[in-house]
Amino acid sequence: MTRKTIIKRCEAAGLRMTEQRRVIGQVLQDSADHPDVEELYARASGIDPKISLATVYRTVKLFEETGILERLEFGDGRARYEDAEREHHDHLIDINTGTVIEFVDPEIEALQEKIAAKLGYELRGHKLELYGVPISKKNKG
Repeated sequence: MTRKTIIKRCEAAGLRMTEQRRVIGQVLQDSADHPDVEELYARASGIDPKISLATVYRTVKLFEETGILERLEFGDGRARYEDAEREHHDHLIDINTGTVIEFVDPEIEALQEKIAAKLGYELRGHKLELYGVPISKKNKG
């Protein structure tokens, strides 16, 4: 099953898609990382120099309210965004650099289901964020 693009989902939700919103949607769609508004603005204004930072803020807020984007906060004071319909994954955040690594681990997924069941719940969703620093060769013993 092919997932609909951000732009197609915006249209399906009845959002008026101006050319600038289309550019912002395309930039988000093409992002493999978790950009904040300033990063989105830099990328979008590289395509359309008439796009303002205020337009990017308003568009991101609209896309978030419509359920197109998911807002992520990794404790660095910056809200970052990713497509709300991406495949499930968890995050490991390097607290030195802010680098975000996506991962999926079947053992963690199974353990979360087991914990929920043990507590009498059926798991419907979760978010897992791990924060760490790289292990240096000196620290390995």
